[in-house]
Amino acid sequence: MDILFAQIQADLRSNDALRQSGALLQALQQSAAGRDISVIAKSAVEEIVASPASAVSKKLAFDLIRSTRLTADLWETVCTGIRNDLDFPDPDVTAAAISILAAIPSYRLGKLINDCNKEISACFDSTSDNLRFSITETLGCILARDDLVTLCENNINLLDRVSNWWNRIAQNMLDKADAVSKVAFESISKLFQEFETKRMSRLAGDKLVDTENSVAIRSKWISSMVDFVWKKRNALMSRSLILPVESFRATIFPLVYAVKAVASGSIESIKKLSRSSNSKNNMTTDIGNTESFVGVSDVVSHLAPFLVSSLDPALIFEVGINMLYLADVPGGKPEWACVSIIAILTLWDRQEYSSARESIVRAVVTNLHLLDLSMQCSRGQKPVAGTDIASLFEDARIKDDLNSVTSKSLFREELVAMLVESCFQLSLPLPEQKSSGMESRVIGALAYGTGYGALNWTEPALEVVEVCRPCVKWDCDGRTYAIDCYLKLLVRLCHIYDTRGGVKRVKDGASQDQILNETRLQNLQRELVRDLHEVNTPRISARLLWAISEHIDLEGLDPLLADDPEDPLNIIVSNIHKVLFNIDSSASTTNRLQDVQAVLLCAQRLGSRNARAGQLLIKELEEFRSNPSADSVNKHQSRLILQRIKYVSSHPDDKWAGVGETRGDYPFSHHKLTVQFYDASAAQDRKLEGLIHKAVLELWRPDPNELTQLLTKGVDSSLIKVPPSAFTLSGSSDPCYVEGYHLADPNDGRITLHLKVLNLTEIELNRVDIRVGLSGGLYFMDGSPQAVRQLRDLNSQEPVLCSVTVGVSHFERCALWVQVLYYPFHGSGAPADYEGEYPDEDPQIMRQKKSLRPEMGEPVILRCQPYKIPLTELLLPHKISPVEYFRLWPSLPAIVECTGTYTYEGSGFKATAAQQYGESPFLSGLKSLSSKPFHKVCSHIIRTVAGFQLCYAAKTWYGGFVGMMIFGASEVSRNVDLGDETTTMICKFVVRASDASITKEIGSDLQGWMDDLTDGSIEYMPEDEVKEAAAERLRTSMERIALLKAARPQEVEHRALQAAVLQEWHVLCKDRRTKVN
Repeated sequence: MDILFAQIQADLRSNDALRQSGALLQALQQSAAGRDISVIAKSAVEEIVASPASAVSKKLAFDLIRSTRLTADLWETVCTGIRNDLDFPDPDVTAAAISILAAIPSYRLGKLINDCNKEISACFDSTSDNLRFSITETLGCILARDDLVTLCENNINLLDRVSNWWNRIAQNMLDKADAVSKVAFESISKLFQEFETKRMSRLAGDKLVDTENSVAIRSKWISSMVDFVWKKRNALMSRSLILPVESFRATIFPLVYAVKAVASGSIESIKKLSRSSNSKNNMTTDIGNTESFVGVSDVVSHLAPFLVSSLDPALIFEVGINMLYLADVPGGKPEWACVSIIAILTLWDRQEYSSARESIVRAVVTNLHLLDLSMQCSRGQKPVAGTDIASLFEDARIKDDLNSVTSKSLFREELVAMLVESCFQLSLPLPEQKSSGMESRVIGALAYGTGYGALNWTEPALEVVEVCRPCVKWDCDGRTYAIDCYLKLLVRLCHIYDTRGGVKRVKDGASQDQILNETRLQNLQRELVRDLHEVNTPRISARLLWAISEHIDLEGLDPLLADDPEDPLNIIVSNIHKVLFNIDSSASTTNRLQDVQAVLLCAQRLGSRNARAGQLLIKELEEFRSNPSADSVNKHQSRLILQRIKYVSSHPDDKWAGVGETRGDYPFSHHKLTVQFYDASAAQDRKLEGLIHKAVLELWRPDPNELTQLLTKGVDSSLIKVPPSAFTLSGSSDPCYVEGYHLADPNDGRITLHLKVLNLTEIELNRVDIRVGLSGGLYFMDGSPQAVRQLRDLNSQEPVLCSVTVGVSHFERCALWVQVLYYPFHGSGAPADYEGEYPDEDPQIMRQKKSLRPEMGEPVILRCQPYKIPLTELLLPHKISPVEYFRLWPSLPAIVECTGTYTYEGSGFKATAAQQYGESPFLSGLKSLSSKPFHKVCSHIIRTVAGFQLCYAAKTWYGGFVGMMIFGASEVSRNVDLGDETTTMICKFVVRASDASITKEIGSDLQGWMDDLTDGSIEYMPEDEVKEAAAERLRTSMERIALLKAARPQEVEHRALQAAVLQEWHVLCKDRRTKVN
């Protein structure tokens, strides 16, 4: 390998362009094979980048640089070579130099683009298409980055130059070259998407509170680009049509975003953020509704033909999603949404586009309100063809997938569940306070269309249950969540319209709409009854039987058809028989006990409210009791049900309390069942449910955007987070003081360590290197083992800031190890060894190379203490109800337990009594838990024994569930000072998790886990000490009991209890008087 590397370096030193390019290709192959090519990269920088070479060699050298790590000195050489190449006569060489700008480190980028401002700007005016393409592509990548926004925040000259470059990029969307035009569209699209997806902490370049200027800078660029696209929209649409069809997709989002921003008025909010509302260039404020609607219509007319004519799934999806984005602007038309949704739904069975299922589901549900036929009617409009929910499933392939019994795709289950959950969201009351974002758009449009009608949500819900009826026949490999959702909505509608009582009449006060809806539900029930024999699993059969029999109109059945096998009641009873006597292997593996219990409940309620049903079911239950397949519990339950049915049949005038009116409740949701079998299908159901609920909340009840909160509420304390406290990493006598704090970004799985370095010496340090190594689950984005930050010109007592961002691969304890290398003799002429000499080199060339390198001297290395990332930092609060929490707790497979102690002032009794006044020191050792990423599920304070129970829930960054219970019991401390009354709280921590790796990591350092939880307030107590303390307490208690019993036992116990009650009552009264006074 050394011979190969030596040959490559020899070829690089030659002046033959062919040999140089061949050597660089060989080096790239070695890099792709995972070998360290830093020696070759050094030669490539010095021989190719910093020297005249062909454009091909330059490009290959820059590719080599991107695949390896360079030292700060080599980056300086690269920057020098770039400056020289920007003035090179060959535009291809200049284009290659421009392309490497995106790889320049942040600390060096600002100075380089400042120094080369004129040369960079001149590239936009070049006659070379390749150079204009390179400058547009490279700056489009760089200028939207967080680090460049931060640089602009501190340099007004750089801000002006970057703003001017954005304008030049926008003008290049109309460039004569197709490649340049396409990449300009992509660059503007990237700017828009960065602004929409950034959070406040990311907008500020991962700074803490310094956010307003960064937001203002981005907003200024956005408003400028929106103004340009709006004014030039017709020219841009024309330019996009003459691009190659494969490039058209890149032109869609910039046009749609800008037109939507103007038509919806959001551009005004952006201008407020940019603090340029009084600018002379404010061209969009005077645009009227008519002009904005015409602009939107032009864009829709521009995009719509591609939904029909295009064969590219990606283009169809892009056009459809963006047309949906325009459908809700003022004056938007429902058919825009309908055409788009039908087009993208046809894509779901295409194998190459199966990964877009979530986006399709979101697009459908987001625009569900636009498809509501009753909303259009209530507005007085003529119903638009194809805008009801049934039209979503008119495509032949979609209809086939919906009616298929088995399907490998989860998409249809996701779609049915999402439509049903959206109907329930429509049924919720309107929010009391006005908020912006998607919530106000969806619910506001619905309210406008329905006139705040309380039951108008049932119109789209009826369409959903009619269209999705085939789902009861699905065989989903044991999954039931989607079908449960469907039956839950069906039961709710049957309860609302009281289908038990039949179809109401006009003389009873029913409206025509009510009569129509009740008729539709009655017909749907009869169709579901006929579908019972096609249901594939006993689980669904039992639940569908309950949903139908609970709400079917038995009195409306024709008595002349009592012996007809097609009579609905006969079909129901025959299917009850089928479930009761089903003893095949599939029934036992799918929890037959639950199915039998469901149909027995169904038989009780059905037989108790109809005489003929009671007679038929008495026969079935008698036969079931005598069958060997019935266990003792089922036999006993059948006997009780028979007694109830016989009692009701013999007392027809008595109202049976157990079978009153329907409640509209569906009792088979997973959290309502007392027995759960945790198989793979149940786990998939819960995962699907979590995804659906999260998506529904994001779509219908999203949290307010931080940018919106800034506009509506201003900058308040709830938005600006308190800066975390910095930790000192250097020693007390070190010549450089180093402290750091970290910021975590769970969404991207990253942690940024911010360091402050202070020169404590009296001399100026020309160069200081900060090296950062990693341990645990951390990694650098470029795959390198360590990071180096080179700091220059550190004056005495002046702090210098730098930062390092790392990724987190999994849930594990991790740390960043910092080394400080400073060069007290840098530039002083001290001798230094030069590495990289070759025996066959010319001595004169060697002397020249040595003269080009500054003399650094020997560095002084300071090893700082590691910066440890708390394990709790890798958790997120998980909101969960107490019922769901305690249902889930026993099923969590991994567990770890530990005990800790802390002391607090006062007795346990007084502390618990003061808990209601908020002044108790009872939980003083656990105060810091409120700032940790845990959701507090519930808490119980037990005053009688001075104890408590706390329950917390969290999830790791990677989805693993973590439940934690803390049990506390206090006792009087021993060996306390005179006059002080302190109590020791003994806490038992029980942690259960969904993955054994989580508890293994926690259990590897229990004291560290407690320190992370409580900031060092609790001391870990080993189990042997816990047992010894418990044995000592038991021995002392037994001695006291023996002494009491030796006296007069009953009287002593009675007086002790009486004294304890009186003491508690006295203290409570005294504390309450003190509080009131």
